[in-house]
Amino acid sequence: MLRNGLEPWHLLIVAIVLIVLFGSKRLPDTARSLGRSMRILKSEARALKEESAADPASGDPAGPAAHPVSPSEPAATDGRGR
Repeated sequence: MLRNGLEPWHLLIVAIVLIVLFGSKRLPDTARSLGRSMRILKSEARALKEESAADPASGDPAGPAAHPVSPSEPAATDGRGR
């Protein structure tokens, strides 16, 4: 049945179906948007991984999202008023 998984003609059929469904004008924009989304997802995942590696002894498994800043508390600034 599945001796090699995907073969070249499978990919050709998928490409033809995508062109028929979305049209050749929308495919580059869709691919560009998907690429941007993947880059954002990768950078956010990398930031989360670095953040968890930098502070493993905090003892708070939920992280900072579990303790949102209330409106009465001032937001943290970087010293330049931002």
